[in-house]
Amino acid sequence: MDTTPPLTITPKTTIHTLLKEYPFLLDFLAGYHPEFKKLTNPVLRRTVARMATLDAVAQQGNVPLNRLTDDIATEVQRQTGTRPPVADVADAETIDPARLAELHGIVKDLHAGKTVEEVKPRFEELIRDVEATEIAAMEQKLIEGGVPDTEVKRLCDVHVQVFADALADHAPIAVPPGHPLDTFRRENQALLQVTASLRKVAEAIGEPPDGAAWGRLKGALSDTVERLAEVDKHYLRKENQLFPFLEEHGVEGPSKVMWAIHDDIRDLMKQARQTIAEDDAKLAVSTCLALAKMVDDMVTKEERVLHPMSMDTLSDAEWARIRAGEGEIGYAFIADVPEWPAARAEAGGAGAPAGAADGGLLALHTGGLSLEELNLVLGVLPIDFQYVDEHDKVRFYSEGHRIFPRSPGVIGRKVQNCHPPASVHKVQQIIDAFRSGEKDVAEFWIEMQGKFLHIRYFAVRDEAGSYRGVVETVQDVTGIRALEGQRRLLDW
Repeated sequence: MDTTPPLTITPKTTIHTLLKEYPFLLDFLAGYHPEFKKLTNPVLRRTVARMATLDAVAQQGNVPLNRLTDDIATEVQRQTGTRPPVADVADAETIDPARLAELHGIVKDLHAGKTVEEVKPRFEELIRDVEATEIAAMEQKLIEGGVPDTEVKRLCDVHVQVFADALADHAPIAVPPGHPLDTFRRENQALLQVTASLRKVAEAIGEPPDGAAWGRLKGALSDTVERLAEVDKHYLRKENQLFPFLEEHGVEGPSKVMWAIHDDIRDLMKQARQTIAEDDAKLAVSTCLALAKMVDDMVTKEERVLHPMSMDTLSDAEWARIRAGEGEIGYAFIADVPEWPAARAEAGGAGAPAGAADGGLLALHTGGLSLEELNLVLGVLPIDFQYVDEHDKVRFYSEGHRIFPRSPGVIGRKVQNCHPPASVHKVQQIIDAFRSGEKDVAEFWIEMQGKFLHIRYFAVRDEAGSYRGVVETVQDVTGIRALEGQRRLLDW
């Protein structure tokens, strides 16, 4: 006789756990609400459903949570003869201390040298009945408790591997040429050829390096690293075009994980360039081999995790909007991107911008400009310009030649999600100081790729002094710093 207690249905019970216990609920849920029909897709059940909790599902379908859990329990009783216990919505805790302690234990074990494979079963058990936002909250709690964020980031590979294993044997997604996923995949195919070349050159130099081989192949190694650097366009399109649309659906975990890894790859790229320039053959070879592996691993994570999850989350209309903004950032390793009819149709149905139809002037405090004139003026200013409103959402960025790439996908996105994870705390510190009235200006200056950049943030306040947002400006002042003497006459 089976004495195992029945599963208690709580707001934090995941769809994965529910269907594992009661497989017959798949048909019930698919017919319960049109939004839940997605569950019939096996890819979705292997990915998003592992983290999607009943409270998140209820919100997505705009269904009262108490009614959903009660109806599920009633269906289980109808099918099995036994009604499972249902926890009241008010009983759900935000962070369970026991789960937090277990997560901390996993971080400690990773720091002590345990592998991803060794801790993965514990992590899978930990996330069984919690959603991604709760995992993120627990990770933040660890950081607030003094655990370095670099240690918490060790969970990235564990988190992603749980999904990757579920999709290891799944066939590639079929999408038409010109679809953003097709473009990402074509770039990945070319990217893998570059990493293979980098690995081949590094291995030919040897570990430990052969002096003659280093002298002969150092230039080839440097050239291959520079070819690989083009991958940044691929990552920038993910960060600025794809991730914002996933975030609108509440899918933030993979975005933050991958962005953190993008930054690790960028750092490793800098180290590779530096070690080659410094003629450190041993360190250059080991760095380049590590770089090739990290980039290859990211390709795997994209193909097995990000692409299936994105395909099951986003609509054709959203993919069309993603495609429409890709050109502003550009493409990596491929020269041509085919037309995608769906994107063209979506663009054709879009209305004209507000204020453009009547040809009138926008009434400004000191004059008036047409919408066209305003866009033209902002486009020629020698600065990058971005406005974030009082709700921390990006409302506008200037076009033209930009120092830091932006694309339309950033509009409406929380500014905290527009920056690398390592710098989010600085952004939040500035916003908090502006919102409280403590500060009105913040500025930084950095050197990047041979340029001296001046970055400034200005608090925006209305006539009553109320906080209305932040303006960010970025200017390349390399030439300005080099000016000497005077120029009073026109000299072109």
